[in-house]
Amino acid sequence: MDKKVINTQNAPAPIGPYSQSVMAGNLLFVSGQIAINPHTGNIEATDAIAETTQVMQNIEAILSEAGLSFNHVIKTTIFLSDMSLFTIVNEVYGKYFSDNFPARETVAVKGLPKNVNVEISVIAAK
Repeated sequence: MDKKVINTQNAPAPIGPYSQSVMAGNLLFVSGQIAINPHTGNIEATDAIAETTQVMQNIEAILSEAGLSFNHVIKTTIFLSDMSLFTIVNEVYGKYFSDNFPARETVAVKGLPKNVNVEISVIAAK
């Protein structure tokens, strides 16, 4: 199976030894995204709403670079610093999907990179 790395300057550069996304066959695996502004390299979000919005914009940029959209997303994983953020994050997240929602799990974790509150990864299919 062919594997193709897909990166874009419209999403944050990886902060470790990984790619923004990898296309394998007809599946795109997007690495977990946090609320880094790709233009400044900083986390500018001051609350969970702004964090989730930036995360979803980062994912959208990667999907777009691969010629895909949120309509192609088949699976998401949401990591939260605290499950009390679930409702807020879910509300923002839901605005990016219209119907035929992807499969998903949401988990609370002890810590996330750069002490953010939200990280989301997705799998999309062509």
